[in-house]
Amino acid sequence: MSHFSYDTVLSQLGAKGVRTITLNRPERLNAMNRQLVVDVARAFEDANADPATKAIIFTGAGKAFCAGDDRKAHTHPETEEEAREIVHAIQRATHAITLGAKPVVGAINGWAVGGGLEWAINCDFPIWAESAKGFFPEVSLNLFVTGAVTSLLPALVGLNKAREMLIFGDRYSAQEMGEIGLAWKVVDDAALIAVAVQTAERLADLPVLSVRAMKRVLNHAAVPDLHRALQLETDATVAGFLDPETTRRVTEF
Repeated sequence: MSHFSYDTVLSQLGAKGVRTITLNRPERLNAMNRQLVVDVARAFEDANADPATKAIIFTGAGKAFCAGDDRKAHTHPETEEEAREIVHAIQRATHAITLGAKPVVGAINGWAVGGGLEWAINCDFPIWAESAKGFFPEVSLNLFVTGAVTSLLPALVGLNKAREMLIFGDRYSAQEMGEIGLAWKVVDDAALIAVAVQTAERLADLPVLSVRAMKRVLNHAAVPDLHRALQLETDATVAGFLDPETTRRVTEF
C-alpha cells in the first residue's frame, strides 16, 4: 500500500502544507469498525512524520463526522487479550491525534457519537457545523469511554459537566458544545470546511518548532495525567467488554 493510502480514510495534502484526513465510510455515517480505527491511527502517524505536512484538518465524508461504533460490524471480544488489543488500537489513534507533533483542526459535521465525539475532543481546534450534534452512549451500554476524555473533558468543561455528559449520555447541539467550551467555533454548515482551511493555513504559516512545542507543553501542563487516563480507560473498557451484561445491551442497542 502506498504512503497516505488507506482503506477507510482519505489523506490529501493541499496548499500551504495543510493535510486533510477524512473518515471515508459515508454509507455507514463513518461509524467505527476495526479497519477505520487502524486507518485513523496510521493516517495521523504518517501525517505527523511527514515534513511537508504543517497542519491537519480532521473531518468526515457525507452526513456525519463519526456515528460511533458500527453496530452491524460489531464483533464482541471473547477474551481479555482480544479486548485489550481492540482498545489499544483505539487509544493508539488518540495518541497520534493528541500527542502528535502537528496541530489538528476538527471540522465536525453531523453526528459525533461515542468514539467520534472523543476524536472531536482530541482535536486542538474543533470547529463544529451548526447542525452537528454529539453524545456519549457508553455508560448506557455498560461500556467505558476511551480517547483520554476522562482527563480531557473535565479540563475543558469542568468535573460536574463531565460527569453529566459521560454518565447520563445526553445529546448536545453544536451551540451547546460551544457554550461549554467543547467547540472552539460554531459556524454555518456551508462555511465549515472554508473556516477549517483558513484556520489550518494560519497554523501552517507559523514556525513549526514553536507550534509543536506549544501543543506539547499545553497538553501536558493542562492535562498532566493524559497517559494515565489512557491506561485507566483501557482497563475499564476491557472489563466492560468482558461483562456478559455488555453483550446483551450492545446487541439490543
